[in-house]
Parts: sequence; C-alpha cells; structure tokens
Amino acid sequence: MHRGKGMKFVGDSRVPAERKPNIPKDYSEYPGKTEAFWPNFLLKEWMVGSVFLIGYLCLTIAHPSPLERVADPTDTGYLPLPDWYFLFLYQLLKYSYASGPYNVIGAFIIPGLAFGGLMLAPFIDRGPKRRPIDRPFATGFMLLSLAAVIFLTWEAVNAVDWKAREAQGAIVEEAAIDTNSDGFKIYQENGCINCHGDTLSGGSAAPSLVGTGLTAEEVADIAKNGKGSMPPGMYKGNEEDLKKLSEFISTLEAK
Repeated sequence: MHRGKGMKFVGDSRVPAERKPNIPKDYSEYPGKTEAFWPNFLLKEWMVGSVFLIGYLCLTIAHPSPLERVADPTDTGYLPLPDWYFLFLYQLLKYSYASGPYNVIGAFIIPGLAFGGLMLAPFIDRGPKRRPIDRPFATGFMLLSLAAVIFLTWEAVNAVDWKAREAQGAIVEEAAIDTNSDGFKIYQENGCINCHGDTLSGGSAAPSLVGTGLTAEEVADIAKNGKGSMPPGMYKGNEEDLKKLSEFISTLEAK
C-alpha cells in the first residue's frame, strides 16, 4: 500500500485439481528427525504386536500346557519346580548367601536391584547415540543381566533329575476301589498304603498297583520276596491274608 495511490489486494483463488490427503511426512529418510506418533509410529507398533500375538496363539494351540497329577500333600518326595522363566530365581535361592536366614536378599534385594537398574537405565544413560558400543553403561548392564539369567537357568536345569521329575508328576489312572473289601483292609493293616497311597496309584518311591497285569501268584511273590526298591519281608501277615491281598491287587483295573 502506498500513500495516496489507493489500496490493492493480491490473492490466489486457484483450487488444485488433485487433492492430497493430509498425511504427515515420512521422516525415515531423514536421520535425526522423528515421525508422527499417529498414525505412523502407532500403526507400526500394532502390526509388530499382531505378529507376535498370532505366533503366541499358534504356539499355545500346537503345544498345550502339560498337566500333572492331582496334588498330594502326603507325598513328601515330590519336587516342585517353577516355570522355566523363573528357574534363574529358583537357582539363586539355593545359594547360601541368598537362602535360609538370608532369604530376603535372594528373594527381594538382588532382584530388586537388578530390575530397578533396568528401570533407571534410561535416566542414567541419556546419550543421543544408538550404537551399543557408544553406550557402555546400558550395553554392559544388559549383557551382565543376560549372562546371569542364562547361567542361573542352566545351573537349575542341570541340577534336576528330569526323568524322576516327570515320573513324579505323571497322571496315573485310578481304579474303582472297594474300600470295604478284605483285600483293601489287609492292604491298610500291612502298611502298604504308606508307600503306594490310598488309591494304590503309587508315589515317589513306589509304583502304581493299578493295572499291573500281574497274576495273584506273582503279586504274592513280590510281597514276600520284594522287587526293585521294595525289600523282601515287607509283608508280615499269614498266607490266607496274602492270598486275599494278591487277588485284590491283581484284579485292579483303571477306569
């Protein structure tokens, strides 16, 4: 605008023929730049999460969770174990400085320091560089934690007798037992129930007596002379009761 010569307005009223959607720019080609959280970054996160979720669901369908037999509080020989991802902590609690009177150290203090360090790592190491070699604190702490978890898990796995562990937790078929029969009463009176259980399904030190496929004579011979971990002379009754006991056991069949 110039004084004394009026006022002029200049504008552009053209409308583009091709309208472009209002999409933020892709900053992936510009190092040091960022991209829009919505929808660019969030969409990528959702896509990656969906892939892992579908893979996890496929694994649960292909490999269902293994089940064990019903918990028996009278079985003192049973060895409980946590899931594989807690085996490192299970192994840590075996060491003298983290068990017994120092159990608080192994259960709370050491894991608390480790996970607390992971939470504080972004605040301690604020360097803009992304290469692991340029971030010694974060990289060193990550490698130390990973090595400790792998070592402790490996030690826990090697310390377990897995064949005996699977045998302890195996689901054993039960039989319909007549607890009022003479054979079952003799079974109780002679102390057989202490090792083989009230359902005759066995325990940590005794096999199951259900569906053995043995004849009455074979059962009577084992009761007198023993077999495997069962020493001879365990049966203390007379021959008549032994016959009733052996016939009772030989006829047991799973449901």
